[in-house]
Amino acid sequence: MDMSLIVNYLSELSMNNNREWYHAHKEDYKKANAEFEALLQALMLEIGSFDSSILNYAPKELTFKLVRDTRFSHDKSPYNPAFRAHISSKGKLPVPVGYYLMIKPGNQSFLGGGLFADMFKDATRLVRDYIVQNGEEWERVIHEPEFEQRFTVQGTALKNVPSGYEKEHPQAEYLKFKSWYLEYPLKDEELMDADAFLAKAVECFRIMKPFNDYLNKGLEGFEMPVR
Repeated sequence: MDMSLIVNYLSELSMNNNREWYHAHKEDYKKANAEFEALLQALMLEIGSFDSSILNYAPKELTFKLVRDTRFSHDKSPYNPAFRAHISSKGKLPVPVGYYLMIKPGNQSFLGGGLFADMFKDATRLVRDYIVQNGEEWERVIHEPEFEQRFTVQGTALKNVPSGYEKEHPQAEYLKFKSWYLEYPLKDEELMDADAFLAKAVECFRIMKPFNDYLNKGLEGFEMPVR
């Protein structure tokens, strides 16, 4: 895998974020995207050694388009110069939660996991209710030493514990959250050696798996809203 093809293409797109450049360099995109899909394939095979539920998809089924939805954004640049993928037992759907990868030059790359979906109120309620009933397990997961060395639980949060939940609950701070996710940042130089990058990504995803498993137990029964 040639990581430089990925990084160089995205860097160029970032500096030339317009339709004319994008269409003039379609062959460069195809080469970079092929490398990203090869990277995903190698990553999925490694993840499959500890989470076989993710092996039912082809890499191209797990990626997101570069085209941005600019309808409600002040930034009207047409492309997001990043290769992104979500690897889970249901593909790239946000639920069940899985393993998220974003490669974006400018030291904006990261490995992620957990629930990012603030807009799904039912998912938020299910996880809150699960934390209420399984607080001790939550504490064990997020305070496991390997986990604490790499991750801090993040997420948009309310100022107060929402109504219907005890303000004095031992996990009250986490009941304020609407999403519960993890991000492990990556510098550009960490991307260039494909083997070293794969090893780091697999290790991070292995360590975050109990966190994802916990959330997915809480999210059992969740159904994606019908558009």
